Amino acid sequence: SLAEITIPDSVTSIGSQAFTGCTSLSNVVVDESNTAYKSIDGNIYTKDGKTLIQYAIGKADTSFIIPDSVQSIGDYAFDGCSGLTSITIPNSVASIGDCAFAECSGLTSITIPNSVTSIGEWTFNDCTSLTSITIPNSVTSIGKSAFMGCAGLTSITIPDSVTSIGEQVFADCTGLTSITIPNSVTSIGVRAFNGCSGITSITIPNSITSIGAVAFANCTGLTSIAIPNSVTSIGDYAFYGCSGLTSIEIPNSITSM
Repeated sequence: SLAEITIPDSVTSIGSQAFTGCTSLSNVVVDESNTAYKSIDGNIYTKDGKTLIQYAIGKADTSFIIPDSVQSIGDYAFDGCSGLTSITIPNSVASIGDCAFAECSGLTSITIPNSVTSIGEWTFNDCTSLTSITIPNSVTSIGKSAFMGCAGLTSITIPDSVTSIGEQVFADCTGLTSITIPNSVTSIGVRAFNGCSGITSITIPNSITSIGAVAFANCTGLTSIAIPNSVTSIGDYAFYGCSGLTSIEIPNSITSM
C-alpha cells in the first residue's frame, strides 16, 4: 500500500530490488541536497541522470519515454510494472540491467535501439503480453533467461552480432512459432528453448558446435530437426519430451550425447 516515499540527502546507496513488490508506489521524492540520486517525475535516477534506478511502478501511466540523458537502465528498474503497455528506450542507452523489465505483464512491444550492446539476465522474464521485440545488430550478448516465459512472443530474429544463445533465454516461450538463428552463433545453452511448444521447425546453422542439456526439451510441436556436421556434443535430455518429433539427423561429428 506504500504510495510515496522520501529519500533523504544522507542516502548514498540504494540496493537492488529495494522497491520490489511496491505495486502502489507512484511517487519517489529525493532530497535536492542528495549527492548520489535525484527524482524526475517521481522516478529515481543517479545524480548525473545517466542511470535510471527505479520507475515508480504504481503510476497510472500506460506509456513511458525514458529521458535521452539515460545511458543505462538499472537492475529491476521496471520489475513488476504491469500497467505500462509501451516503453520508449532512447539511443543514448547502451546497457539494460538484469530483470529490468521482468514481469511487466502489460508490455506488448518494445524496440531496443542500436546503441544497446548487452541485454542482462532475466531482463524480459514473464513479459507475457510481449508479442514482438526487435534486437539490433549492436547486441553481442543476451543474458540468462532474458525472454523466459514470454508466452505471447510469436517470432524473433537474433542478429548476426550474437555469438551464443545462453541458458534458458527463450524457455517457456510457448507462443514462439519460428526463430532464426544466425551463423554467428556457436552454441545453444542449457534449456535455451525448453518448453517452446509452438515451434514446429528450427534450422541449426553450421556455426553451432554444441547443444546444451534440455535445450529443446518439451518442444512438442517440433516434428523434425537437422543437426549440422559442426556440432560435436549434445547435452543430456536435449530433446526430452519432444513428442511430435518424427525424424532427426545426427551427424558423424557427434562425439558425446
